[in-house]
Amino acid sequence: MARIRIIVEEAGVEVTADLNDSVTAAAVWSVLPLESAAHTWGAEVYFPVPVDNGPEDPQAAVTSGAVGFWPPGKAVCLFFGQQPASPVNLIGVLEGDPNVLEVVQAGQVVRLEGLGAASNSK
Repeated sequence: MARIRIIVEEAGVEVTADLNDSVTAAAVWSVLPLESAAHTWGAEVYFPVPVDNGPEDPQAAVTSGAVGFWPPGKAVCLFFGQQPASPVNLIGVLEGDPNVLEVVQAGQVVRLEGLGAASNSK
């Protein structure tokens, strides 16, 4: 498991997340750091990343605070609600209150940075 920091300076948002041990999470980790333009949909902030993974146990419903990867859009999704537009691969979970993401607006720059691996990672 690894940790990432998600920063949207224009919105004053900085959160961290724990990535799981999935193949998709490893693929996202491998392209960090990166910057991308935010998009919003319902209670979700998503942004394209240079990862092209297919479905990996896709979920049609998620918990608030989930971090997912949307294969059709090649995008990381941050949820502060429970309903993705279509199934996502779960790749992690946000730490703290996911509702801080409500202020992020489309077009703002999202930066993802790796914070390192947890002590139980290989």
